[in-house]
Amino acid sequence: MPFVNISILKDKSPEYIKAVADGINAAVIETMGFPLDDRYQVIHQLDSACLQLQERTGDRVMMHLVMRAGRSNKAKQAFYKKVTENLAADPGIPPANVLITITENHDIDWSFANGVATFVV
Repeated sequence: MPFVNISILKDKSPEYIKAVADGINAAVIETMGFPLDDRYQVIHQLDSACLQLQERTGDRVMMHLVMRAGRSNKAKQAFYKKVTENLAADPGIPPANVLITITENHDIDWSFANGVATFVV
């Protein structure tokens, strides 16, 4: 956790996709303290016309994290910085071309399997 929807341009190599997914996951773990095995990501590959980030061109990524409420503003700011650093390093996405949004919810809003509210006792 968090649940991360990631949108990138289509026709990228498996290595590129892995670099994006790994860079985001590493930033989440490092800055927000999620467990190493808590990885829930969906990667959408879109035509350039369907991934509009103002008038920016070239490689770009938009991500939306859904997570339980409680992380500090400092942790979120550290995440924003770390994820853009990671994606600039590999696969080379300019930091200006990374859009991040976070939506917080509550314990009752999660069921990971079997129709059970995972965090509610």
